[in-house]
Amino acid sequence: MKQAAGEEEDHLAWCAGRIEELGGRLSVLNPLWYGGALAMGMAAGAMGDRWNLAFLAETERQVEEHLAGHLRQLSPADARTRAVVEQMRVEEGGHRSTAVALGAAELPWPLKSVMRLAANIMTTVAYRI
Repeated sequence: MKQAAGEEEDHLAWCAGRIEELGGRLSVLNPLWYGGALAMGMAAGAMGDRWNLAFLAETERQVEEHLAGHLRQLSPADARTRAVVEQMRVEEGGHRSTAVALGAAELPWPLKSVMRLAANIMTTVAYRI
């Protein structure tokens, strides 16, 4: 899990760097997203390892799916961005597999749906703000 945490830090740095290279900017709401992620992680952790790992596994599954969507939309000519996104997608899959191997429970579908809705709201708002 320490390796996964380090990889997640790398992902944030890669994205920030690539966004800067492309002349974009990070969302001003990033501190809110980070705080929310910390709160959700703490709540999942309080429910015990199986449910904490379940939350992690589902989060990573949804992130993999999100990144695959970006790969479908990215221009084949943008090899640099594609390489970053593909590496992140592979590593997120590894995090999911690790969580499952360590005994993650299966989250009920209503919770998965709420997670997806929250992620959709966050990405939509972050794109604009």
